[in-house]
Amino acid sequence: MSVRSNVQSQILEAFNFRHATKIFDPDKKISDSEFETILEAGRLSPTSFGHEPFKVLVIQSPEMREHFRDFAWGANGMMNGSAGQLGTASHFGIILASTAETMTAGSDYLQHHYRSVKQLPDDVIDLFNGAYGKFQSTDHRVTSDREITDWSGKQAYIVLANMMTAAALMGIDSCPIEGFDMGLTTKVLSDHFDVDTAKWKPAVMFAFGHRADDPQFPKTRRSMAETVSWF
Repeated sequence: MSVRSNVQSQILEAFNFRHATKIFDPDKKISDSEFETILEAGRLSPTSFGHEPFKVLVIQSPEMREHFRDFAWGANGMMNGSAGQLGTASHFGIILASTAETMTAGSDYLQHHYRSVKQLPDDVIDLFNGAYGKFQSTDHRVTSDREITDWSGKQAYIVLANMMTAAALMGIDSCPIEGFDMGLTTKVLSDHFDVDTAKWKPAVMFAFGHRADDPQFPKTRRSMAETVSWF
């Protein structure tokens, strides 16, 4: 088998292995080096305009995780009465999405990002400001705080998808979690995690670890013919 064919096989094997794990084996922990690789896959992920409108919170303290217990039903094993992902995952966290305060075209935050992170010269920064301003105001009409935060959330999902794929390639399980009360989660982040919720809002929770049991049902998806159209 060629190297390329072997890689293709590994990719498909990883995607078939991955499932939304509800209960992890609490005695099986992800190593520090493995989770650093998962985080690096997220950090290196592409984002629209390269703005990186996301931040990752990794919550390892059981006491801190419990702040979400009463209203993060998706992290409670889908309300089956178990400890769920909150209590069993090796690593648990939240990806935050940037709000309009930082992601509005021309913001001080973006000017700093262009200069300090992307290291762009002034003439290219002017091009970015113009192109992104047109994108927000005209092309996609993403101008309200909710619209901009939702746009940032799209980038957060790219990040999490890459983290989950990296994990699956290493034989590590994961679960993306949307089942939580947005308002209460935002309040907990402000009250207990020192998050400036004017600048950051929760986009999606995540859990990583090793499954306690194999999936009860086989993976099902629409056929390729139903999923893809060629023109």
